[in-house]
Amino acid sequence: MRLFSIIVPVYNRPHEIDELLESLTHQRYKNFEVIVVEDGSSISSQEWVEKYKDKMKIQYFYISNVRQGFARNYGFSKANGDYFIVFDSDCIIPENYLEEVHKNLTTHKWDAFGGPDAAHPKFNPTQKAISYSMTSPFTTGGIRGNKKQMDTYYPRSFNLGISREVWEKTGGFKWTSGSEDIEFSRRIYSLGFKVGLIPEALVYHKRRSTFGLFYKQLNGFGGGRIKLYRHFPDQLKLVHFFPAIFTLGILFTVLCGIFSFLMPESTFQNIVYRLFSISGFAYLLWSILIMVHSSILNKSLYVGILSLIAAYVQLVGYGVGFLNTAFSSKYKTT
Repeated sequence: MRLFSIIVPVYNRPHEIDELLESLTHQRYKNFEVIVVEDGSSISSQEWVEKYKDKMKIQYFYISNVRQGFARNYGFSKANGDYFIVFDSDCIIPENYLEEVHKNLTTHKWDAFGGPDAAHPKFNPTQKAISYSMTSPFTTGGIRGNKKQMDTYYPRSFNLGISREVWEKTGGFKWTSGSEDIEFSRRIYSLGFKVGLIPEALVYHKRRSTFGLFYKQLNGFGGGRIKLYRHFPDQLKLVHFFPAIFTLGILFTVLCGIFSFLMPESTFQNIVYRLFSISGFAYLLWSILIMVHSSILNKSLYVGILSLIAAYVQLVGYGVGFLNTAFSSKYKTT
């Protein structure tokens, strides 16, 4: 019977780690241990971890802040399992998760794997909207954890599993943050390991609780994609340009609107106004599509409206980070 070691880095999120650990007590597959790595937090999670000492095998370690990639490595070094599973601290795990993973590993013999994320029915409207935006086929989220992958599937660190052999041969994460999971997955593939998606092994992922935090996160993702490209040119696909084009398109539309109303009437003014009208209409249609689709899926017009905000925050945040890093000499590699 396989022993799973669940690794959870946490940084100043004690209440979230409590919800994650509570969900793990309900796993139908019982042969697992949990390793919580406190990554230099100023708000300790130790007392929340202590609550579960009598409910499951669990260890708590405090280390200086090294960021999530290296915090996961520390957890790997302390693990006793045959397979290591990484969760973000803001996840809630369905009770059948380990059962489904065990079943798939028995059938497919994966060396590394990942699964999708979704919104829990109890998430608040903002969390549901953010989850929709990050998984919607009408944003770039549709390529994450989807059965019909547009390209090679790279497990993401909010829901990632590896065998002990993978850890021993790769040495774990080499980057602390910023597309560190994709870099890790590339090395796993390069060593000939078998990597797969387990659609049934989903997690409920809260992501960020406010649009401001969500913007900051996606801004980092956009910059991380350029960082990844500078090391691995094949990691920049056409789809990754979409948020930047979307962002520049908003700027273009606004400028066309301003100029069309300020310029004296002329042929050029008419051209600018037409461009404004066409571009604005395209954004309006896309916005209506997002709002209606999310409202139907979430059975809430309010969540649909918030999803529209989340979609703009996601794409503009990613686009700005992408463009800023692309044109900044600070991030260029030698």
